[in-house]
Amino acid sequence: MSSYLIVSPHTPEECLKTIDHVLAAGYLTHFQWACKSGEHKGYLIFEAPNKNEALMVVPPFVRGKARVIELTQFSPEQVKAMHGMKK
Repeated sequence: MSSYLIVSPHTPEECLKTIDHVLAAGYLTHFQWACKSGEHKGYLIFEAPNKNEALMVVPPFVRGKARVIELTQFSPEQVKAMHGMKK
């Protein structure tokens, strides 16, 4: 499985409906919300087999606005290899 950063924007008018849908789906505590600061977006790091599956945690009515970004974690050895260094 891969890890994905999901950014789910919504309007102030869609806010409560979005949060209600995420609550009903069981993912409310998985998301971090920026709504109280005026930035109506939900953020989630989620493991899924692919981007399409990861997107399914976003409510359907705001799914078209969401971004799904695959994440990679590097080891020190990988960073050295990327710079052409030896171990």
